[in-house]
Amino acid sequence: MFGGTFDPPHIGHLALAEWARGRLQLDKVLFVPAGRPPHKPGPRLSSAEHRLAMTRLAVRGNPAFEVSTIELESGGPSYTVDTLGRLRERYEGAWWFLLLGSDSLEEFPTWREPQTILKLATLAVVQRPSARATPATPTLPGGFRGRVIGVGNPLLDVSSTMVRRRARAGLSIRYLVPEPVAAYIVRHRLYPSAR
Repeated sequence: MFGGTFDPPHIGHLALAEWARGRLQLDKVLFVPAGRPPHKPGPRLSSAEHRLAMTRLAVRGNPAFEVSTIELESGGPSYTVDTLGRLRERYEGAWWFLLLGSDSLEEFPTWREPQTILKLATLAVVQRPSARATPATPTLPGGFRGRVIGVGNPLLDVSSTMVRRRARAGLSIRYLVPEPVAAYIVRHRLYPSAR
């Protein structure tokens, strides 16, 4: 499971998902756009409809990538523990990894029911340039041991925030997002001045 706001999904998301897929020998990477992320309140987030459409466009062409609307269907805030519980019911017998950035790992102990999340999935941690250096196997408190692995990915300094800023400034976002996503952003005027 690779959850996020995906506002917009960018090449960093795709590269990290593909790297994790190969490293962990995954059958599938399930992209899960957040409904209402509790850590990102406020009106600045693009609508769920646009984020879902962009995510579908971004993963098109990779048969190992799939998009789930499970968090968008819930209506309320999106908590990872609830999403993983529902996914385990839908995909009975699947072994789950939760793909998350090393910056999110630093905050993981403050998430809702982190110990339950660790019972539902193994954390697959990708290094993010914005986070402190994380070893291949991160060091965490005792209850986390054995349930966290480092993906060992190359660093790609691309973020949705950077893409939105560039678009709003009238700068090119070409090669930062897949071409269909760039076209969608322009067509729907998601970030004023996007081109």
